[in-house]
Amino acid sequence: MHAGRLQTLQETMKARDINAFLVTQNVSLYYYTGSAQAGYLWVPADGEPVFFVRRSLGRAQAESACRVEPLGSFSAFGETLRNASPRVFGEKAPTIAADLETLPAQLFLRLQSVLSGVRWTDGSRLIREQRMIKSEDEIRRIREASRIADLGLRRVLGELREGLTDLELTALYEHEVRKRGHEGLIRVHGYNGELVVGLVASGEDAAMPTGFDGPAGGRGLSPAVPGGSGRRRVRRGEPILFDAGCCFEGYLTDQTRTLVIGELPAHLQNAYDAAERILDAVEERLRPGTVCEDLYALSLAMADKAGLSRHFMGYGADQVKFLGHGVGLEIDELPVLARGFGDPLQPGMVIAIEPKFTFPGEGVVGLENTYLITEHGFERLTVTERGLIRV
Repeated sequence: MHAGRLQTLQETMKARDINAFLVTQNVSLYYYTGSAQAGYLWVPADGEPVFFVRRSLGRAQAESACRVEPLGSFSAFGETLRNASPRVFGEKAPTIAADLETLPAQLFLRLQSVLSGVRWTDGSRLIREQRMIKSEDEIRRIREASRIADLGLRRVLGELREGLTDLELTALYEHEVRKRGHEGLIRVHGYNGELVVGLVASGEDAAMPTGFDGPAGGRGLSPAVPGGSGRRRVRRGEPILFDAGCCFEGYLTDQTRTLVIGELPAHLQNAYDAAERILDAVEERLRPGTVCEDLYALSLAMADKAGLSRHFMGYGADQVKFLGHGVGLEIDELPVLARGFGDPLQPGMVIAIEPKFTFPGEGVVGLENTYLITEHGFERLTVTERGLIRV
């Protein structure tokens, strides 16, 4: 499996005249080697990839599917790479790619200092596009994460009552999914992106905007972590946004359900129904060949027809500009259902689609499912039944 991934990367590099790739991000190290130990994966376009490990060398040697060597002194790393791949550095000015989207500037400057005479290029997109198409083993893990997330939500529904805090509901969910295999981390690709398990928030707290790129943010416990569940107590007749994921063996699922004790006010129920209609319309077109940005355009048109454009995917200046996103080792993978993403859907893509409506001072309503694109359509990986959940 890992050898095949590395071979695919090397073939892509050759097609783009890249002589070598230096992989530095933990998620991609795991994707290509099977180990997320601290180090750097060196992938020449021709030749054997080598995982240079700082620590733990012994664990990397036990886990990695490719050759592992000690990193040694960083000041000598350039010489180490030249000795490992003399053909690469036989070029006058070899082109070396790195995952610059996530590589800290300070580390990049150090790499430049130990690897002079090379031309650096950003290879982040190559990795993200390769990871966009999931294998059967990856899909198996996402299915299991979806099953565990459903069990976690069921646990919360069994305990839900007026007076509980959003934080207490989150703790109930997290306890249930953790003991069933959730690894306690939702990885985010974007810079400064941070998530633990997701967002469970009731009433106006769910509509509290944050810097996180999503239609709902949450108040959180303090400005130090400005998002997620706070200490607000659940009340009858208001929406409870249950937007929580699960990570099983590194792979994520993402789902949202709207809960309410009793009944929603009519205008919020109307907005929830609009979210269901949008998801229905998207599902009708969810198949290979459909262009990603066309699905987003469809959702905008339907929100406008319902008279809810101002509330769709956030409110006012805090509206986000997408309908869905890829899911895998990270919660914000490719593809993105947004303007400017003209690529067609392909079999093997896994996408979370989340039509939501935000009402400042009142709450957020909507839903989210994770889907696998198949040869002829889609498979809904989310296990939890659709529909507003009334308690």
